[in-house]
Parts: sequence; structure tokens; C-alpha cells
Amino acid sequence: MNIDELKSVANAIVAEQKGVLAADESNPTIQKRFASIQVESTEENRRRYREILFTADGIERTVGGIILYDETLRQHTQDGVPFPQLLAERGIIPGIKVDQGAKALALYPGEKVTEGLDGLRARLAEYRQLGAQFAKWRAVIEIDEHDIPSPFGIRANAHALARYAALCQEAGLVPIVEPEVLMDGAHGIERCEAVTEQVLQAVFAELDAHRVAFEGMLLKPNMVIAGKLCPVQASVLEVAAATLRCLRRTVPAAVPGIVFLSGGQSAADATDHLNAMNAMEPQPWQVSFSYGRALQAPVLEAWLGQEDNVVAAQRALLNRCHLNGLARAGKYSRSMEGTA
Repeated sequence: MNIDELKSVANAIVAEQKGVLAADESNPTIQKRFASIQVESTEENRRRYREILFTADGIERTVGGIILYDETLRQHTQDGVPFPQLLAERGIIPGIKVDQGAKALALYPGEKVTEGLDGLRARLAEYRQLGAQFAKWRAVIEIDEHDIPSPFGIRANAHALARYAALCQEAGLVPIVEPEVLMDGAHGIERCEAVTEQVLQAVFAELDAHRVAFEGMLLKPNMVIAGKLCPVQASVLEVAAATLRCLRRTVPAAVPGIVFLSGGQSAADATDHLNAMNAMEPQPWQVSFSYGRALQAPVLEAWLGQEDNVVAAQRALLNRCHLNGLARAGKYSRSMEGTA
């Protein structure tokens, strides 16, 4: 493990105004996204769509890293340039999703644990050869108003995240550690904050026990937000304050950056919350984004699978990236929506 290289990559991903584009949807997930615009999810359509994202002119100004799916990491542009090479030449760091999805946690109804540790060391070595410089593993934390997650459910996911992160650093890859407390359900923001704090405490205890260097990793957490079905939704400032309060209690200052997931929020809401956090007092880590749907939804709506719409689709992507770049500095305003 070369800690200086890991630190350099981690810091480059969250450099000023920059964040992460999550383009690592599994084939079943992107099939659903394509179905919403009546596009067939063939390998060529998936390749072409990702190429549209990666070749948008100027995307490197606000995107420091892009998370790829296994299939995408092995694909090329129409001109035969491997996607990892294309991104690296543009100053964008290629990454790879390495988990194999959340499955039911045995004997713990309603809870899940992420699989994919078996054979991970060999897969990481291959991904490194293919050009990946960082990786991502998502743990899914179900939440209700009372009993879920259980202490064991939290511990099981924290342990898996730490094992993954240690293997990544051993292989020379920066791990993005993603413990996502879901925003499904009717729980309030106070319940989300309490659970998120418990989860992050457990995650960093396990990371420390596994000797993961905090300086060479990134954290991808949920924002502290009420469940979608909760009748009382917090304001933008309340979400920002609760999220930062929780993170200041749990995340070591040595971590270079926090790249939030959007977690089912609208594109504008995700940007607004990110902006509010960056408009507050300085934090010990970079406060950035790692958005999938919150960056791509407008792109899909503009593209519709038609080559004539490629320019409009790329413009939609660049607009959302630009707005989130402004939010990185606390300079975004909701009034900027729809002005592209």
C-alpha cells in the first residue's frame, strides 16, 4: 500500500468544485431507467449512453471521478478508446463498483447485508490493471421507527465495508465507503440522525480495527433527512445542520472528503442540501457529491435514445454538474434551476 498515492487520488477526486458521477448502475437498474424512456437495454445502448456522459465537453471541470460498472470498465468509445483511458486523458479518475448487491440478512427479517467479498482480492487486482484507481461498496441500512436496524445488522454491514476497504488499499485502490441509511418509510429526521450516527460510529470503529488509512479513503453517506412518508419534512437548513452535526460527531478529520449520495432526492433538492452545508462554517473534510440519478435523470429525459438529442443530453448533464460545482462552494441558488 502506497499511502501517498492513495491520498493523492482521494484528494484529486474531491478537488475544489469537483465531485463524483455515479455511472455504476447494474444492468437490471439501468434497464429500469431505460424503460422509463422506452429505450431497450442492449449492451450497445448502454455503451452509447455511457459514452455520451463521458464525452460531454467540459465535464472534467466539475467531475473528479466517475464510478463505472464492470461491463462499462471493459467498454470502448466508438473510436476504440477504452473508457478508463478516455477518462484518465480528460483528468477524470476512473473507479469501479465492486459489491454484488444487498441480500437478506439471515434470521434478521427486514434487514440486508451486502455480498461480494468472496474473490474480491483477485477482482480488485484485475480492475487495477484495467485502469480503475478507486472502488465503491454500498451497504444498505433499512430503517423503521423502532427496531430496524438492529445492532447486529449495523455491525454486519460495517464489518463488510471495512474488509472491502482494507482489500482496496492493499490493492492500491482508494475505497469509497458507502453506508446508506435509506429514506424510505415514515420515520422523522431525528430517527434518521440517530441511526446514521450509530452506523457511522460502527463503520469507523471497524475501519480502524482493519487498519484502513483514513487519509486514503472517501465516505459516501446519506444526508440526514426524514423518510419519504413522514408527514413532517425538514427544511433545507435543518437537513444541512443535522447532517453536519452527525458527521462532526463521527467522521475523523483525516478523511479527505465526504461525497454524499442523493438517495432518492430530486436533482434540485440534492443540490440545495449540498449547497446549504457548504454555505455553513468550514468543515474538516471536503463536502462534495457522488450523485447518480440526481445528475443523470435530466440527461435521460433529454436523450430518449435518439442520436439527434445527444447535444441536448450532454448540455443537461453539464448544467447539473455546473450547479453542483457551485453548491460545492455554497454559491448555488434554487433560482438557477431551469436557466441552462
